Amino acid sequence: MMLLVILLPAPPRADAPPPAEPAPWVWLLSPDGLAVAQRGSGPTASLPTADTVVAVAPAESVAWHRPVCPKAPANRLRAALGGLLEERLLTDDDDVHLALAPKPQAGAPVWVAAMHKPWLRQQLAQLAVGGRVVDRLVPALAPQLDATADTAAAGHFHGPAEITSDASMQLAWSDADGAANLPLTGGLARSLLAPWQARGATWSATPAAAAIAERWLGTPVAVRNDADMALAAVRSPWNLLQFDLSPRHRGSLAAGNLWRTLMGPAWAPARWGLAALVLVQVVGINALAWQQRSALAQQRSTQDSLLRSAHPQVRAVLDAPLQMQRETAALRGAAGVPGDDDFETLLQAAASAWPDGQPPAAQLRFEPGQLSLPAAGWAPPQVDALRQRLAALGWGLDQSDGRLVIRKAS
Repeated sequence: MMLLVILLPAPPRADAPPPAEPAPWVWLLSPDGLAVAQRGSGPTASLPTADTVVAVAPAESVAWHRPVCPKAPANRLRAALGGLLEERLLTDDDDVHLALAPKPQAGAPVWVAAMHKPWLRQQLAQLAVGGRVVDRLVPALAPQLDATADTAAAGHFHGPAEITSDASMQLAWSDADGAANLPLTGGLARSLLAPWQARGATWSATPAAAAIAERWLGTPVAVRNDADMALAAVRSPWNLLQFDLSPRHRGSLAAGNLWRTLMGPAWAPARWGLAALVLVQVVGINALAWQQRSALAQQRSTQDSLLRSAHPQVRAVLDAPLQMQRETAALRGAAGVPGDDDFETLLQAAASAWPDGQPPAAQLRFEPGQLSLPAAGWAPPQVDALRQRLAALGWGLDQSDGRLVIRKAS
């Protein structure tokens, strides 16, 4: 299953002028989420097709909060979160997209990701217009979900493709206490370095930032490119598409894009082929039904002919099998030969299967096709023995209303 990973661009600063044209998408194509099969960048129309599309939100686009998860129904959980974080968000609630950590528990602290909703909607809409509906949105940087894993603290140095000084570098840091993306300029990152190193942090950097990161740290760092970091984020359990951005709310958009694709000129041969296949199936089904009707009519004609030849006195043929059975039974009765529904046949079957030591039955009751006798005095093992012997002879035994009823087995 092919996986398309799209690295969303960093959101513009509030005081920056709007870009003249959209930035090209940076994308990765992976067959298993572990290795990169292909990578590139370009406009939406140039993105390759894949079975699953996952977008990676840059570290600077996500803010993290850790309130107590409110005890609210699912349809009111988003409003409850907005009320809890109202003083921390410093912006209108309608402009913030919130997403919970995987497997939240009501009444317990939970990590909440906060993003600028208009920017995020714009990114998803641009991809959707080009036929790339995002199935998951994962953060490039997220707090460690295992609060007991102190050694899980990690820092990653990154920046533009060409870095000449630490002024353009940033440090993405995550541990069980949170996640942050800090510039190396200023004293904040330097003041936090000693506590981080005391916790046994692991350090990595992009190839362009590795040399400057090692000088800043005074220790070697592992080199990890953007593709490795993106695939690691994809393998995490996070999915920020929640609440009103959940994929179920965008199903109609995906269906519309699929319909437009299928009705396009590129799919015209496939549509004609499908129509021809349906036509062949309809013709084949009708031909088979005609053959079945012909065979059934032939069989009925044979039954009618057999009835007329065996019983010439029958004038009107309405139900050949039933009339044949009745006429045969009438002939058998006239000849004095008992049938399966006669008293003599039922009595003989009962006598043949009668259990040893069981006294003769009294108060026999006969109806056409069945013979009944009182069940009083019969122990369950004796009833089972009689039923088994009758079954071996092709008869059945029922027990109802205090009587044992013998009739032909169906």
